[in-house]
Amino acid sequence: MSFVIPAPDQASLPVAGSADRFPVRRIYCIGRNYADHAREMGGSPDREPPFFFCKPADAAFAVTGEAPVDWPYPTITTDLHHEIELVAAIGRGGRDIDVADALDHVWGYGVGLDMTRRDLQGQMKAQGRSWEIGKAFDHAAPISALRPVSDTGHPAAGEIWLDVNGVRRQTGDLSDMIWSVAEAVAGLSRYFELKPGDLLMTGTPAGVGAVVRGDVLSGGVAGVATLAVKIV
Repeated sequence: MSFVIPAPDQASLPVAGSADRFPVRRIYCIGRNYADHAREMGGSPDREPPFFFCKPADAAFAVTGEAPVDWPYPTITTDLHHEIELVAAIGRGGRDIDVADALDHVWGYGVGLDMTRRDLQGQMKAQGRSWEIGKAFDHAAPISALRPVSDTGHPAAGEIWLDVNGVRRQTGDLSDMIWSVAEAVAGLSRYFELKPGDLLMTGTPAGVGAVVRGDVLSGGVAGVATLAVKIV
């Protein structure tokens, strides 16, 4: 097969301890999946049906090593926010997946940042428009190297945190999720046929806030991964 223009590179993320990489097909995100974050964003902490939004595959920005990785401040915003999240990597696809079977579709886990142009997101909300311009910009998903389930198991509890310039901003526990990873994967598969290479960012605890150029963000999920970026 030949293409009329050069084909884009395959988006991918590193696999911890390996030269192999995980190909990224789509990046799905679940909104307001921790009760305290739902409250701080003006939403309900109840178990309402989960809602999802997307980032493009090439928004995945690999973050490896212990030293902070330079990450570019996005355009057209003066109110950039951080959201630390557990990331589930799908290794086996499916549609209408049962909750009891959902974790069998997860290849592994990492930790990521759902970076958000909050001012643009707010403008879109006020106008009843899509959040995409606030969520789906270039490099909008810094993500650690992924680790297979054989290394991490399926984490259902454990600390999730984010520090900005050494000061704790976000802290919570995976057990605080309104919808577990299994429930989120199953719910997502009702809307989309999941395929190998899909990522699911599983929501963020309370404490989201603004960051600026020069800030260093470091965070992680216990037993899974850590990451650190410097905004430049």
